[in-house]
Amino acid sequence: MNDRLTEAFFDKQINDVNSRYFGGVIFYKTGIPSPSHTGTGSVLGSWVSSFINPDSKYYHDNELAKRIETAFDYMLDQQHEDGTISPGWTNFHSPPDTGFLINGFAHIYHLLKEDNGPRAGELTNKVRTFLERTIPAMLTGGGHTPNHRWVLSSALAHLYAIFGKAELIERAEQWIDEGIDLTEDGEWTERSNGIYNSVSNIFLYHTARILNKPGLLDYVRKNLNMMMYLVHPDGEIVTDYSGRQDFGNTFDLSPYHLIYCLMAYHDNNPTYAAMSSWAAENLTDMGPVNNHIMLGYLMFPFIKEVKVPNSSLPTEYEIFLNKNFPIEDSLKKMGRIGHGSRIEHSSMHESFGAPIVRYRQDNESVTIMSKNASFFSLRKGSAKLLGVRLSSNFSPGIIEFDSIQVIDGGYRLKKTMEKGYNGPIQKQYLTHTEESSIWYLLPHQHRELTHNQIFNVEVELLRTDDGEWNVRLKTDKREDVLLQVEFLFDHDGSIQGDVEPIKEDSYFWKSGELSYQSRENTMSIHTGEHEHWVDNTWKVNEAGNVQTVKVNLVSPIDRVFRVICN
Repeated sequence: MNDRLTEAFFDKQINDVNSRYFGGVIFYKTGIPSPSHTGTGSVLGSWVSSFINPDSKYYHDNELAKRIETAFDYMLDQQHEDGTISPGWTNFHSPPDTGFLINGFAHIYHLLKEDNGPRAGELTNKVRTFLERTIPAMLTGGGHTPNHRWVLSSALAHLYAIFGKAELIERAEQWIDEGIDLTEDGEWTERSNGIYNSVSNIFLYHTARILNKPGLLDYVRKNLNMMMYLVHPDGEIVTDYSGRQDFGNTFDLSPYHLIYCLMAYHDNNPTYAAMSSWAAENLTDMGPVNNHIMLGYLMFPFIKEVKVPNSSLPTEYEIFLNKNFPIEDSLKKMGRIGHGSRIEHSSMHESFGAPIVRYRQDNESVTIMSKNASFFSLRKGSAKLLGVRLSSNFSPGIIEFDSIQVIDGGYRLKKTMEKGYNGPIQKQYLTHTEESSIWYLLPHQHRELTHNQIFNVEVELLRTDDGEWNVRLKTDKREDVLLQVEFLFDHDGSIQGDVEPIKEDSYFWKSGELSYQSRENTMSIHTGEHEHWVDNTWKVNEAGNVQTVKVNLVSPIDRVFRVICN
């Protein structure tokens, strides 16, 4: 596979010596080269792997060596004076994006250094020069997101292993001293099963290995253990509640292959071996240079010698993640910290530790979610109800439920919404300047709350003995709140029933039974309603790349939607 990828990139390298991209490889997302870990950096991972691997047909190939040389020249040319790179689509003069590269280029450096090929020496010097230039940025630079801390700590550890500067360890320790952002059940802050879990895992592994901190591997284990329950039967990862760009998109286990291999060997763990094999079934490329599978196999050849047999993976389970995580207490404490819920160039990720339920029965896969736009998803074979979400005009927008409670036969989700009015500002808080009438300069925090109103909403999710799911929606007695239930279906299927098109892939479901057919599987839901005419309840963001079926309801409500899969 790596040889095929090596060949595929040949035609994408810029050979025009007059181009500022000379030597770079066209990045599939933008049409121009990028000096990033997913761009030309990843291509170098494949090219160097082919060049130094005796099993490759490109082993010590002179033409490939020339391509590698010009690609490294491109990387050195794109490197800024401060040692960083700019990916090109976001993040300019970026320490964390440079850190991603360092983690892969360090492996390239070690592999080239040990190679006896005729061009290995000069190629080693080029990658060493790139790495050495990054040291000032790694000693002073910061990041945006929680996972960037582990990107940078691992990069610092790799640089220390090559250059031996003590200050590199000191900077890494500063990041590690913040503590590791993981729940007891294994969930990272960003709740990104498709992308950033595997990023944090592989970087903590390298940090633990190089800096002799085996305790860090406990966090890796927790996430790897959790991920066994966050994969659908077809190998697709659960991304329904991600806090990052994998939200609602399709990802598989392949980014976890290398870390599961490494930890299977380290722990002699048959479950990790089985997960690594499952991940391998979906491989179509080698991944970014920081988590490049071929580089990993060459850098850590012992993983090819794993003798532990694969264990059976769970296919029937019901697991409640973060059930005991004190999310509400943590959010209350946040108000006393002093940052005012603001962090520059990032997010507070207030959904960290939110309760999640995963249920699987052979080819049936269910996710129940709090603190998320969608609260329920269900897959049975090829039939995919990708999400169910609820919105209202009380606090205009989507309702994200705060809690999940175990009840007889299932789960209850609750949300209490409040909305009041603001009184006048007391005279002693007014400045009486020429600017005192400007709205955004007024001290609004001193306004008294008046006529505060409360609206309670509950959803009960119950699985019956004959395998159907009942979604029961209840509100309090408040009248005339407009609500809209949206059922989000995969495009790979057809919808039938009393539906009226609103626009492309969006429908009102007015009455009766709705049927969704996808290949050999059918999903039917009872019963639709159309009690008001609003097509998009207070401009809720439309879900993309799905078929959306909307049920319009007016409070008070006590209604059951029966979901039956065949």
